Amino acid sequence: MPDETNDLYQRIEALEHEVAELRAGNPRRRTARPCIRKRSQTEWLGLPLWEIAQGPDLEQGELRGHARAIFAVGDVATGVFALGGIARGLVCIGGVSFGVLTMGGVSIGLLFAFGGVAVAPLAFGGVAIGVMAAGGAAVGVYAQRFPWLK
Repeated sequence: MPDETNDLYQRIEALEHEVAELRAGNPRRRTARPCIRKRSQTEWLGLPLWEIAQGPDLEQGELRGHARAIFAVGDVATGVFALGGIARGLVCIGGVSFGVLTMGGVSIGLLFAFGGVAVAPLAFGGVAIGVMAAGGAAVGVYAQRFPWLK
């Protein structure tokens, strides 16, 4: 019985030490994805020319990298040209993209959208919704189902 109690106290002490390290933002284990933060020194209209933000930055309390620039690349990207898991801006490419000209898994555009699910006045994709839509399932004023899909 004393060995079990001693072992239990050692395990609790190890867990308390690990929790303290995690709270301090210095985990011993490296994350699967490295934290990348790069930013241009050149600015235009108050935005950096380019920025790259990928992976968690535990020191800053960020779980995802959010890039904000003219050319933005990151887990979440906001810019004139945005590339990322979630992309927002004028020209966007991403898993989920919102903007004027968009391409992605779920693509919502003010002018043009291309993707698995595309919603825009001019939409192309697996599911396309828009004024002019073409895709596997197309809904719109001028809708065209791809002829090779039967």
